[in-house]
Amino acid sequence: MPGLWIFQQMADIDNEFQTEVFAATPRIIGVGTLNRLAREVLEAAIPLLWVGGEISNLVRAASGHLYFTLKDAQAQVRCTMWRGRAQLLPFRPENGLCVEARALVTLYEARGDYQLNIETLRPAGAGDLREAFLRLKDKLAAEGLFDPARRRPLPDFPRAIGIITSPAAAALHDVLATLRRRAPGVPLVLYPAAVQGGDAPRQLREALETTGRRAETDDIGLVLLVRGGGSLEDLWAFNDESLARAIAACPVPVVSGIGHETDFTIADFAADLRAPTPTAAAELASAGYFGARDTLSAAARRMRQTIDRQLAALAQRIDRCALRLVHPRERLRRARDDLARHEQGLRQAMTIQLGESARRLVRLELRLHARRPAPEALRVRLDSLGARLERATRGLCATRRQRLDALATSLRHLGPHAVLARGYSIVRDAAGNILRSATDIQPGDTLEIELTDGRIDATVKAARADGRDSR
Repeated sequence: MPGLWIFQQMADIDNEFQTEVFAATPRIIGVGTLNRLAREVLEAAIPLLWVGGEISNLVRAASGHLYFTLKDAQAQVRCTMWRGRAQLLPFRPENGLCVEARALVTLYEARGDYQLNIETLRPAGAGDLREAFLRLKDKLAAEGLFDPARRRPLPDFPRAIGIITSPAAAALHDVLATLRRRAPGVPLVLYPAAVQGGDAPRQLREALETTGRRAETDDIGLVLLVRGGGSLEDLWAFNDESLARAIAACPVPVVSGIGHETDFTIADFAADLRAPTPTAAAELASAGYFGARDTLSAAARRMRQTIDRQLAALAQRIDRCALRLVHPRERLRRARDDLARHEQGLRQAMTIQLGESARRLVRLELRLHARRPAPEALRVRLDSLGARLERATRGLCATRRQRLDALATSLRHLGPHAVLARGYSIVRDAAGNILRSATDIQPGDTLEIELTDGRIDATVKAARADGRDSR
């Protein structure tokens, strides 16, 4: 338990105090030692905690430190906030403002004043607002409203930029000045809405819906939702659930620039891109145009350098060509020399070619003479070949005649009349068909029997086949 822990810490420090002060009795300690021991007891016994109260007697020192009193209906306590901590506050402390302070209980040894060293401040009730903020953030994140995949890229060159803010807000002047400086030719369309107060969420939502409806008519490519810095209560209009859903449903990308760099709202998470300040939002919206200016300047510089290099190269080429220029008289002289040289070469080539042709002609004449035919020798060879041909023809004809006679004799032996001459006969029925079996004959059939020297007509009285009588 916290109380028990504090009690135990105080008991431990009290034992150390008694040991140090009363160990060598009698011992007298100074006021500084007493205050130091008291400070150590307070800082060790009471942990860092939150204290609520009203600011009064506020002093802003030239060094940047804050000195004030935190009071309530029953008591008050002096407070000190060092410059390093004070610079991080998202709001400006004022007398009469109810705040919650995260503080360390200590003692200022020089005067023996009991005081609080403030770590941070927040307006009273900010804890409840913070809890509501976190609950809404978790709810919308669970629905996927803050999914990075849902966020759309910003157009590099929006044809027109819509601005949703209060016409009286300082943020509007910062945005306009930034856009005039970085993208002076881009049309700007203001959709006015309150940025603080109970009616602000509704007006902001309606302005977003109007922007979505008129996006095509006004040629809006990007929307800036901006507001200057303030306390958590001042920025609470941008933590509205319906506003977050309207941002997500807007048909054009939305850039939020709300408060200072340390301020975060639900609208920042729902927007397609969050800028730390309104000025930064305007810079993001005009980044394409501003970058294009640098790109064009760089391109123009590179173009000039390229043109200069090309001109220098052409100048060098002209110089080289000028060195190659020759007077026409000199060119004619060189042409005559070349012509004479070519003529001499041509003559030499023709002389060589004619000599080679003459030598080739002599060689061909010798070869022709060597190949001239001898008719007498050829005639003797022709007679010899004719005699050989005649003898070969007579021998071939005798051989073929003998073979023909042998084949004719074989053919006569195989002919049907030669078979009939050996005692056989050919039997035909009345239709002229040759009979090969006795089963094909019936008694009474008329037959024609061919013998080697004639034919006989006969009538069948009986036919026998396989030794049996068939009648």
